[in-house]
Amino acid sequence: MPHPLTLFTGQWADLPLETMCSKAASFGYDGLELACWGDHFDVQRALTSDAYLNDKWEMLADHKLDCFAISNHLVGQAVCDLIDERHKAIVPEHIWGDGEPEQVRQRAAQAMMDTARAARRFLSAKPSSHQGSRPSTTAVVNGFSGSSIWHLVYAFPPILPGTITAGFEDFSKRWLPILDVFKQENVRFALEVHPAEIAFDIASARRALDAVKNHSYFGFNYDPSHFGYQGVDYIAFIREFSERIVHCHIKDAWWSSHPTAAGVFGGHTDFGDRQRYWDFRSPGRGCIEFEAVLRELNHVGYAGPLSVEWEDPMMDREHGAAEAVQFVRKLDFALSQQAFDAAFSE
Repeated sequence: MPHPLTLFTGQWADLPLETMCSKAASFGYDGLELACWGDHFDVQRALTSDAYLNDKWEMLADHKLDCFAISNHLVGQAVCDLIDERHKAIVPEHIWGDGEPEQVRQRAAQAMMDTARAARRFLSAKPSSHQGSRPSTTAVVNGFSGSSIWHLVYAFPPILPGTITAGFEDFSKRWLPILDVFKQENVRFALEVHPAEIAFDIASARRALDAVKNHSYFGFNYDPSHFGYQGVDYIAFIREFSERIVHCHIKDAWWSSHPTAAGVFGGHTDFGDRQRYWDFRSPGRGCIEFEAVLRELNHVGYAGPLSVEWEDPMMDREHGAAEAVQFVRKLDFALSQQAFDAAFSE
């Protein structure tokens, strides 16, 4: 059967989850990918309250929605980052504390371990009679990793020998204990390969995998919008990491066919600035070849959700989310169970 089509709630966290469920159902989605901010999914409450988990599933069921993943990008970002005042705006108060950088990183790491535990409890609380449910034994947590070396992405002044290797070692030291908890809970961590993370293209994704010794519970949340404008082959990523792709975001990006005032690095402009070389777009309105993406995902056997992460600085989000579900559903299809020319021999 075609993939379940979900909507990531991260860009809608200003709305109560009840409102978000109603909107997603009216747009035509099969489910939600719940963000761990706003009131959409509270990790600490999920750890301690069965009633909280049951209420979430009942709310989803009331709107005939399912859930296949939760996402904790913002806290994950703080695990490896060089912490500054920007992080205060994105992490919960109990993670920020007094803002001492190493303590923030340590608390973020513990919170990601708790997220794995909460995800397992959430999946375990899923009623067998849940409307539209699909069998699943392994939960997924999407997120970011942060990076102690992202600021060195342009190698000038010249980077001292061993500095980048040390950055991947720092990632390994901080994330291997987290991934071991994910393994204990039978939950896959899906890193969104993305600028500002330890892995942001194919080459750095290879190094990240090596750094965590190919940990069996370290996977990827595939999002082609972060590759295209960089010049990264987003179809080759699917082929190379097919066994690691455990979740998929559907988000588009546009990039210019001619020179612009602000290049790939963005020129310190805001999203939506007409000087930019690239920007995010509602699915189907950018340059990503989604027909090729979906065919390749089918080819490698990806059966998980297609989760629309809606971002477009020029478009009303409700218009975009409603349009996106129709765009993706039109492209998605079930795999054939026989060769198209098998009937010739009948």
